Amino acid sequence: MPDYRHILLEKDASDHIAKLTLNRPERLNALNDLMIDEIGDAVEDVSSDDSIRVLILTGAGRAFCSGGDLQTLIGGNEPGSLVSDNSDDIRRGVEHIQKFVLGIHRMEKPVIAMVNGVAAGAGFDMTCVCDRRVGCPQSRFMSAYVRIGLFPGFGGTWLYPRALGSISKAAEMLFTGDSLEAEEAHHLGFLSKLVPQEDLENTTMEMARKIAAGPPVAIRLSKLMLYKGLEFDLETAMKMAAAAETITLTSRDHEEGTKAIRESRKPAYEGR
Repeated sequence: MPDYRHILLEKDASDHIAKLTLNRPERLNALNDLMIDEIGDAVEDVSSDDSIRVLILTGAGRAFCSGGDLQTLIGGNEPGSLVSDNSDDIRRGVEHIQKFVLGIHRMEKPVIAMVNGVAAGAGFDMTCVCDRRVGCPQSRFMSAYVRIGLFPGFGGTWLYPRALGSISKAAEMLFTGDSLEAEEAHHLGFLSKLVPQEDLENTTMEMARKIAAGPPVAIRLSKLMLYKGLEFDLETAMKMAAAAETITLTSRDHEEGTKAIRESRKPAYEGR
């Protein structure tokens, strides 16, 4: 496994779970160019590892991720900064750092955000691109870009209304930069679960283990169609569902699932 500088990647092949921790607690896990590259590499690693069925994203210390590092990535003068006199260089730089969000979005395996604190800017976007989110009273979400005169370049205008379930709420966060507190996030359904901070890891792991114990083929196809279905009309979605169901009906996972029911035991899925 690569020796990362700004993230931690832990894999448990027995539980089929990987945990990716943003690890710049002294900077509230703010993203710099190297950290973004490392997240992208780790996501690709997990995506291609057949022993892993679920990925958990979280942050070290008291924050999930405070967004782009203002001293380096945005407005700084260090290597990796997006500041340039050439607009094409800036556009290419933004497209480069967008890749880690796209990598999470494209991942076939379920991704859970374990939100241990503030998630602002790109950190909020990162939680939005995850499939489920578990939070605690310390969780707080903020678009933040408008506060420094920026557009949400990590896909926020696409992600927020889908994750929040409301164009109005997405607009509020985009236009004002106001924060979304944990209680409201849970009420909106943005947070799947809201638990005391001391229970955050156990609750997230319980959720991850439940998903990881399920049939990987069916879950991967369900995730694919969940998001692609937002772009389809019903008739197209039905045709795609018929193709997906053909795959699951002929899978060993389906055979194992029905056999386990007949034998009154827990299934042992292999992802085939």
